[in-house]
Amino acid sequence: MTARFTALGAEVVGLDLTDPGDLGVPVVTCDLTEPDQARAAVAKAAGLLGGVDLLVNNAGRGGPAPAEQAPGEEVHAQLRLNLGGAWEVTAAALPHLERARGRVVFIASRMAVLPLPLAAAYGVSKRALAAYADALRLEVGTHVGVTTVYPSMVASPIHDTTRAAGLSLDGVSRPEPVEGVVGAVVAAATARRAPRDVATTGRGRLEMAFARHAPALADRVVRRTVAARVGAGAFRDAPLAAGLVRRHRDQAVSSGSSADRRRP
Repeated sequence: MTARFTALGAEVVGLDLTDPGDLGVPVVTCDLTEPDQARAAVAKAAGLLGGVDLLVNNAGRGGPAPAEQAPGEEVHAQLRLNLGGAWEVTAAALPHLERARGRVVFIASRMAVLPLPLAAAYGVSKRALAAYADALRLEVGTHVGVTTVYPSMVASPIHDTTRAAGLSLDGVSRPEPVEGVVGAVVAAATARRAPRDVATTGRGRLEMAFARHAPALADRVVRRTVAARVGAGAFRDAPLAAGLVRRHRDQAVSSGSSADRRRP
């Protein structure tokens, strides 16, 4: 993403936990979940840039988190970064953005509108992020453009811990190239007027409309897809999915018994 913006002539500063050293732009290292660090990092970035006219909230964390289990550290960590980190940085940057009549772009997820099982913390945090963006737009939209971008599944290390836990949803979500997400962010940032909500693919637009206007039907589609994955043994060796697998097995047995009773 930094390469696309610099190619357009923008000056870019990154905020990250570590500096990878190969982005070609300055990186201010900080923990975005620590309010003092987030505010100091935004101030330093604004000093390097001479102001801020665009903020892209792209930091995120994923990981296995079944909704049926009590929220542990993984759940809290995702909420702290995916929602809290974006909120801290945005609040710190708003005075600069308002002076510049600038824009802020939030990277949410299709899971904000179309939830998937076994990854509740990610879906909840991204839905909350979208709600924060909507509230922010009502407060500052006269002076700052606010856009929420909704990618689907993008191949990245964010999925590594989920796969390691045996909870990969690769067969449920269709991956999309990261270039499409970057293109959507750039288009939103450079449009004449800031768009409100942006899907990153044509399929994504259809899925979002489906989830918003026919949520019960969307639930049935997801449940059927997950049931097929469970039937194929996808989560057989995943302790965190034991409850899901047991209930699907019980449901299959119950359905089979009902079918037997209906036979003449």
